[in-house]
Amino acid sequence: MPPERPAGADAAQHRTGPVRSAVTPTSVQPPRQPRSEAPLYAALDLGTNSCRMLIARPKGTQFEVVDSFSKAVELGTGLKTSGMLSHRPMQRTLQALRICRTKLEHHKVSRMRLVATEACRRASNSAEFMRRVRSETGLRLDVITAEEEAQLAVVSCASLVDPTTAQLLVIDIGGGSTELVWIDLSRVPEAARRDAILRMYDGPFMREALPGQAHVVDWISVPLGVATLKDHFREVDDDAARFALMSWYFEEQLEAFAPYRDATAHEGFQIIGTSGTITTVAASYLRLRRYDRNKVDGLVMNSAQVDKVIREYLALGPIGRRQDPRIGRERHTQIMSGAAILTALMRVWPTERMSVADRGLREGLLYAQMSHDGALKLEH
Repeated sequence: MPPERPAGADAAQHRTGPVRSAVTPTSVQPPRQPRSEAPLYAALDLGTNSCRMLIARPKGTQFEVVDSFSKAVELGTGLKTSGMLSHRPMQRTLQALRICRTKLEHHKVSRMRLVATEACRRASNSAEFMRRVRSETGLRLDVITAEEEAQLAVVSCASLVDPTTAQLLVIDIGGGSTELVWIDLSRVPEAARRDAILRMYDGPFMREALPGQAHVVDWISVPLGVATLKDHFREVDDDAARFALMSWYFEEQLEAFAPYRDATAHEGFQIIGTSGTITTVAASYLRLRRYDRNKVDGLVMNSAQVDKVIREYLALGPIGRRQDPRIGRERHTQIMSGAAILTALMRVWPTERMSVADRGLREGLLYAQMSHDGALKLEH
């Protein structure tokens, strides 16, 4: 599949009104909370690899996580070959979604957004599976467009945008796709640049450069993520050769992306990278015995530091990576395909520094809902 740039008009239709409950009315009652306590919001991201959910309440300009869930369901297993979601991955996913429903009911959440991404966009039996999800769990999931997925990745990173940033590239490496968004903030006053990023979810990407507004120079959704890229090179036995092939193959998909052809060094240029691959590389660089989000989120790494960690992964080999606690049992089979994508991206952009974001679609969904409701305080 070629990289995608949908028109995106349909991606904004659901945003004009209040966020609806995605659980049947009989299963979730309106929250009964003290009036002094902010209401709870939920965001669920069903991706190619994982089912993840956050439940949180707004707190100032940020939000406070009340509960979370994450499970590797590998929904996209077999999708490349058959074009369909397979029975066992669907069963694993339904089991995970039942747990999510239990948590939503326990916390009496009424404001939520539950979405599915690349695997469900591509599968020919996606609509049938969504009906089954609703029937068996009571949850209603929206299969979102690639453009909305890219927007949510951007929104989730708003608080990491440096006030001096004039040009921003947001990278979101997923299981089935990778979203890249190049944003021009040069017409936005420095003090308002983070808020301008939050407002980018109000409709389709703004392509026109207007005073006081962020606009998208270009964006692309490459249908290659940590799972789908790995599947392309399963038959290559040599570990280092497979890594090199994956990296160059991914770079070939960027040819149509305008910033790829722009080798000019831009003043005030910032890259923000969000994905499990990027946070794992950051944790490995920090030599963390136990993952600590507070140390990883917002960390700035240069290309030499990223390259050193990835070379360490290659030196470990498949067995060593499986045993390395920094990588983890769930990620060891896909860390090198993610590292191949990251290597390609760091090789081609006109900067050597990247801000690490331990956040993504779920955080973007929460920010979008809370911002729509006016529940977040704006920064000045």
